[in-house]
Amino acid sequence: MMIKKKHTNNIDTNDSLQPLLKMGWDSHFQIHLDNICNDNFFPARVVGVRKNSFLISQGTSERLVTVAGRLSHHKESPFPVTGDWVLVNDKVISAVLPRKNTLSRGATGTHGKQDSQSNKEQIIAANLDTVFIICGLDRDFNIRRLERYLTLVYNCGLTPSIILTKADLHQNPEHYVREVGTVAFNVPVHFISAKDSTGLASLEPYLSQGQTIAMVGSSGAGKSTLVNRLAGKTIQSTNLVSEHLGKGKHTTTSRSLIMMPQGGMVIDNPGIREIGFWDDGGGLNVAFPEIEELANTCRFHNCSHTHEPGCQVLHGLTIGTIRKERLDSYQKMKRELAYLSNRQTKSADRVEKERWKEVSLKIKAINNRRNDHV
Repeated sequence: MMIKKKHTNNIDTNDSLQPLLKMGWDSHFQIHLDNICNDNFFPARVVGVRKNSFLISQGTSERLVTVAGRLSHHKESPFPVTGDWVLVNDKVISAVLPRKNTLSRGATGTHGKQDSQSNKEQIIAANLDTVFIICGLDRDFNIRRLERYLTLVYNCGLTPSIILTKADLHQNPEHYVREVGTVAFNVPVHFISAKDSTGLASLEPYLSQGQTIAMVGSSGAGKSTLVNRLAGKTIQSTNLVSEHLGKGKHTTTSRSLIMMPQGGMVIDNPGIREIGFWDDGGGLNVAFPEIEELANTCRFHNCSHTHEPGCQVLHGLTIGTIRKERLDSYQKMKRELAYLSNRQTKSADRVEKERWKEVSLKIKAINNRRNDHV
């Protein structure tokens, strides 16, 4: 389907665009498409990533395509991920349209570690409206892990909602809401039982036409089961959870964007074992507002909240307005993010140094050639 470009900042709502609108196309992507002077491309959304190919959709049909070699070999060119809008020429992805946002984490193995891998970005999905943080009300429930998920989502500038699955395991699960409320401020919390469809109706507003949701959570938390319930049919395979360990297997092995009958889309992700950070996007400030509020009133602007006189955070700990386990979690993530920021600064400086070294060598070579002709 070729899209006729109308050079305007307003999205064209003609019939040819209707299928794309259902896939989440909006004025952000239309503006960038209008700036491309090539009618041989057509826009499509990446709905699945395979080993050597990509599954794309134009809203009416899907096809497998490959990616242009320059996208594979140029670090400056973004590589397509699930949720991306791309420009396709025949069966080849030639470009990735600028993203509205990404859900990113540090490369696997970087949780709390300080090594060469910890400043590598792994993009989970792109162009999202909401992130569902899935927590099972079994042994999967971990309030400290939830804090990390919230910080990760806020770092990416995204909007979280917390989905507590397996509510059928408890007669009175309300105390979980109270516990979640101690770490998730002004975040919607939903009780869900995929077993008997309890609470599914509360998720309908997230699934209106064009909306994209990414699901994150541990293996066995109930992500794939929830997708199947929302779809009204089996789309994602599921595995039983070990009653002894309370752990699930990696049922979902790849990220897929799935159209829901309600009109929205869901990206089901493999279970995340390690919630490593990629960048400090200010998410810690949002995830720990009660600590940040007091931190702003400390005597010293660079207070570490560990021993300094006049530290209002430590005072809050003393009088009970801040809980110790909450502060410990905050301090741990703050150290991780500070380390990442320092590494990325050094990496950027190294790149700049190498660039000037290359320029210097080129100038030297030019001068040598000139001297040879003298």
